[in-house]
Amino acid sequence: MQATRASLERIAASDLNAFVTVTEDAALDRAAVAEREIGAGCYRGQLHGVPLAVKDIFNTEGVRTTMGSSFFADHVPDHSATAVLRLEAAGAVIVGKTTTHEFAYGGTGDRSLSGAPRNPADPTRITGGSSGGSAAAVAAGLVWGALGTDTGGSVRIPAALCGVVGMKPTYGRVSTYGVFPLAPTMDHVGPLTRSVADNVAMLSALVGHDPLDPYSVDRDVEDFSRLVARGVRGGAIGIPSEYYFEQIDPEVRQRVETVAATFRSLGAQVREVHIPRLHETFQAQRLTLAAEAFAVHAERLATDPERFDSRVRERLLGGERLLAHQYVLAQQLRQQARTDFGHALRELDVLLTPSTPVAATPLGIDEVTIGGQLVNVSAVLARFTALTNLIGLPSLSIPCGTTRTGLPVGLQLIAGAFGEATLYRYAMAYEHANPEG
Repeated sequence: MQATRASLERIAASDLNAFVTVTEDAALDRAAVAEREIGAGCYRGQLHGVPLAVKDIFNTEGVRTTMGSSFFADHVPDHSATAVLRLEAAGAVIVGKTTTHEFAYGGTGDRSLSGAPRNPADPTRITGGSSGGSAAAVAAGLVWGALGTDTGGSVRIPAALCGVVGMKPTYGRVSTYGVFPLAPTMDHVGPLTRSVADNVAMLSALVGHDPLDPYSVDRDVEDFSRLVARGVRGGAIGIPSEYYFEQIDPEVRQRVETVAATFRSLGAQVREVHIPRLHETFQAQRLTLAAEAFAVHAERLATDPERFDSRVRERLLGGERLLAHQYVLAQQLRQQARTDFGHALRELDVLLTPSTPVAATPLGIDEVTIGGQLVNVSAVLARFTALTNLIGLPSLSIPCGTTRTGLPVGLQLIAGAFGEATLYRYAMAYEHANPEG
């Protein structure tokens, strides 16, 4: 009960606009139940009585769910998403719904019915999208952890920009039932937390087959912490020789290179690896996203286009102009990319890359200069994360220091399918070696 009260007090005092809805009465009721259960010896696990938040595209029974859009400003679902139910079954206390980019379609996180969330590291900066409210709430200590979704990087991008841990698990590992879709063949649900151990606890509660989700994988639940004690001595890390270190802020590059040196000092082998067609894979992800997102919203775009945020509408309408053969070719490239990454990981445990090419940019800025070239902020933020959405591989962003001005920098680790335990093994080793990130 005390933890929930403290969380609600911090939320009330915060000016970060991380929350759309705060469910104070329901949270206190659930916290009281949890306190009685724990007192009676009925302990449900690490999440029992822990205050968590949920991105505002997850259905929550009886609680307004807006998708960040005027279309759903007064929408109150009659059921909860499977992910929410699983957190509640683990004893978690949901304290509210966090701000999301409209319909989760944006890497900046600042186009929402409820306004832009603000980055705790610098409130004049973006949180990243579209799970920016969740990342801000966690980074500011308003909650212990939060649910996000990731279709092009929307868990890992805000995790990197806000300085927290964000996991995109293997595609189908966590149910998306009851979550508003963006691009169904690439939508993932994942946790954001302040530490790797906390992330393990949240993911452990979320996984499992769900017959209500046609994309859910039927796989036994496993112990994601089972490899942590092994350390990384003798392990193998690959750093892609192309793409991931192109068009990148020098400070971000430097921080990631320092991480590679840390892993070497811990006894891991770090070597360059070639992965072909990375630029083409990114374009295939962008095209798949555009086509599927347009399909989700085609009727709304036809009947009431002005209700969309202007920039979100513009992005959605870009999907209308695509041709069928372009989508087919993108899916063929998706299959090839799975093979390419699988081949690269065959003799490696993980790939190591930056999470984003830049740190958090100022609110309201649409373009940023990198290496003398002016680029779109939303597109550039997803360059390093979007590829594993297309091919479904698990990817984890962890903090790896800050820029000279104190803005967080994120490191991305990528493993083979169902390699979440391996990701946590490497992330925990780095976190222990660098407790301040």
